[in-house]
Amino acid sequence: MKVLFTFYVPSGGVETLNKLRCESLQRAGIECHVLYLMPGSGSQNQASFPVYIASGDTEIKALLDAHHYDAIIVTSDYLLLERLRRLKYSGILIYESQGLGKRSDAKNLIIEAVPYLRSYCNAVLIPPTDHLMQIFIEICPWLHRYVIPNLVDIHSFQYIPGEIPCDPVIAWVGRLEANKNWSEYLKVAYQLRRHKPDLHLWMFHDPQLASDEQKELFNEELYALGLNDRLNVFTNIPNHIMPVYYSSIAGSGGFMLSTSITEGFGYAVAEAICCTCPVLSTDSDGVRSFINHNISGKFYPLGNVEAAVAEGLELMNNIPLRQAIRQQGRQHMVSNFGFDQYAASFREMLNSFSIF
Repeated sequence: MKVLFTFYVPSGGVETLNKLRCESLQRAGIECHVLYLMPGSGSQNQASFPVYIASGDTEIKALLDAHHYDAIIVTSDYLLLERLRRLKYSGILIYESQGLGKRSDAKNLIIEAVPYLRSYCNAVLIPPTDHLMQIFIEICPWLHRYVIPNLVDIHSFQYIPGEIPCDPVIAWVGRLEANKNWSEYLKVAYQLRRHKPDLHLWMFHDPQLASDEQKELFNEELYALGLNDRLNVFTNIPNHIMPVYYSSIAGSGGFMLSTSITEGFGYAVAEAICCTCPVLSTDSDGVRSFINHNISGKFYPLGNVEAAVAEGLELMNNIPLRQAIRQQGRQHMVSNFGFDQYAASFREMLNSFSIF
């Protein structure tokens, strides 16, 4: 059994997902390859499976002819469905919905994708995220749906004792774009610093994925709020190094702040929780899988900076609650997001197409 996963670029949550599931599925006897149409920051990450970077028809056709994939999982890029059929791929094509942004953007994209899904696609694969499931039920009721929770590397992502920052750190991970809502992070940090003058800010992002306009707006707000003297920006940190940073944030007495409007899953949040780094997040849908308020993390209402500050201060000052959230969050991830569950569900999906 041989499967190909495709995506635009090796970066962000989808690149993490591809790495983890290919490792999981290969242990379960399913050969996995990954195709990215463009190079990206994740190209530096080592992989135990073939990873191809190709965008031309000739290159992709050669790949298809050489490997005769039983199934291809096309993530987000619905135009590639038609392209693969045009290149004479006749196997199972499954469209995967990941990282489509805000609910309105996701809905508009799926509406645009309908002709391609109807003509070229055998099924859709989605995580158990309410807004995605509702959109596909509403817009594509004829399309068979497979719902499989994403998996998290609970073994690599755990607390790593090491050097602890002297001052508390409030961290943010994402892209400088509207859905990730970086502006709210700066506003919350500004208010928190009034209560915690020694606060430090850490931001992890990929500048290649940010537009010049977003970079300019970010710098304008950063300096207007007077936060530039406390900000450290980390760019293109390899995924396997992130547990060191999450552990440092946890040890500093700070937390990770997720300000996203909508998340399909939220890998950064999941991985931080695995490392016992407390998380304060908007209720961005996908993160409901691993945040229970005041049990495994904290929620605050999107756009309510005052509420975010109150929750953040409690997360830093209420030590018994903080410790309980750290421990319970880690245990929740271990119990629900291991590799074996994903491999079993994925194999069951392929078996339904008589792929054994």
